[in-house]
This record gives sequence, structure tokens and C-alpha cells, in this order.
Amino acid sequence: MKKITILLLAAIICLCSMSARADDREDAVALVKKAVAFYKANGMEKLIEEVNNSKGQFVNGALYVFIFDKDTFMLAQPFNQSLIGRKMGEVTDADGKYMVKEMVAVAKAKGIGWVDYQFKNPKTNEIAPKSTYVELADEVVVGCGFYRK
Repeated sequence: MKKITILLLAAIICLCSMSARADDREDAVALVKKAVAFYKANGMEKLIEEVNNSKGQFVNGALYVFIFDKDTFMLAQPFNQSLIGRKMGEVTDADGKYMVKEMVAVAKAKGIGWVDYQFKNPKTNEIAPKSTYVELADEVVVGCGFYRK
């Protein structure tokens, strides 16, 4: 009986963590699509202003939207404004992957897509797997990422 209880508890924990990641994935896509729709309705200047607002509509818990131009310059980011205006193409993840270059390349090639990489999670201070959804909106790449662990 004790083994069955432990197995059931383990299954419940596993299912809960999988659904949380599925929710994060769906929420990341929804935030990006909301930002792209906002851009189409209000223009780039208003979008950048709203994305840079850490209490704005493009922040949902640990999820937030960011914007790069096609040359990998950071245009908007609500929590680390010192990155705005910086070329981010040479930034690598923990495995040496040029993740921003890949985000821009995926968006330019496919219009939308996912990029997976390893990055330091600010909550745990540990390297963790991260996925970012990106979408091309005219001349910019709008993205939102989440830690999978």
C-alpha cells in the first residue's frame, strides 16, 4: 500500500509539473501574440513603451515579452533596461549557443518558432533549460521565454 501511495504521489507531481510547463508554453505564445496585435493596432513606439513597463500588460508572473531588431539589438525588455540598445548577437548560453542570433534567424526564416537553450535562472541561480517563442512583426522579433525546470 505504501508503494502505491508513493507511486501515485510521484505521478501527480509529474503531471502537475508537465501541465505547468504546458501552461508556460501556451502563456508565452499568448503574450507574444498579444504584443504583435498591440503593435498592429498602436505602432512600434507604443509597443516598445509598453514592453519596457515592468508592470505593464506584457508581464505575466515570471513571463515577459522582449523585442530585438533583425540585427540583434535589444529594443525593449521590462526588467533589465541596461540591455536596451545593446547588440545581443554575440551573447551565448551556458553551452556556447548564440541564442539571440538563433531567435532572430528562426523568426526571419519561419515567421514564428521556438529556440531552446541553457541559461541561468535568476530564481535558483542555476543553469536551467529555457525555451523562447519568437515571432516576426515586420522588422522586429518579439519573444517570450520560460524555464522548463
